Amino acid sequence: MVIAVKAHRIAYMALPKAGCSTVKAALAQVDPDATLPENARPDVMTWHRLYPTMRFRPHRWQAYDGWWRFCVVRDPLRRLLSVYTNRVVGLRELHNCRNIRRGRVDLPMDPDPDFFFQNLRGYIDAASAIKHHALPAWLFLGPDLGRYDRIYRTSELARFGEELAERTGAPVTIARENPSGMRLSLDDLAPATRTALRDHLDAEYGYLAEFYENPFGPRQHRACTGPTRRVS
Repeated sequence: MVIAVKAHRIAYMALPKAGCSTVKAALAQVDPDATLPENARPDVMTWHRLYPTMRFRPHRWQAYDGWWRFCVVRDPLRRLLSVYTNRVVGLRELHNCRNIRRGRVDLPMDPDPDFFFQNLRGYIDAASAIKHHALPAWLFLGPDLGRYDRIYRTSELARFGEELAERTGAPVTIARENPSGMRLSLDDLAPATRTALRDHLDAEYGYLAEFYENPFGPRQHRACTGPTRRVS
């Protein structure tokens, strides 16, 4: 599903764990069709109910030719680490996983980061919430980043807010909507975990090579075909 602001002909494809809560909250400020709950303070889930995140579909994207089309990307390692710090530790989503709770898979609900990332494939298969946030970026953004008029890094969200305000003529406030309370870095992980992450993220860094340097060294292969140029 393309997140569309019809009044301003803006189309956005959301990437989970790449500032999408913040971007959706900003779009709601300029979207006259956005309906917010009455007598309730909006929270993170408000924005996701208003603008659901769906995977990329070429036929849906073609309907927005001529619109201003943008997306936001994030360093692949930081994005994946935040799956653990936010979804596993902060929100404890594995406690809601039926496959784990009912013993269908032998995985702990409160894994340490080394166990989690060394068994990431098992957690992705067992828990839909983990799968949604850990899937590769190209499944949400499409194989060709050249389709976008503007691609922001998550570090550029303040600039996104400024440019959205200029484009729409409406005031826009950018606030971080879904921060992780825990900090985790590559140095905190065991060598075997770093190797597992290197292999898992190799293609992802190939896809986003124009935006982020691979901290594990030169990539070995690509996730998909198509240019990854940045359109300013």
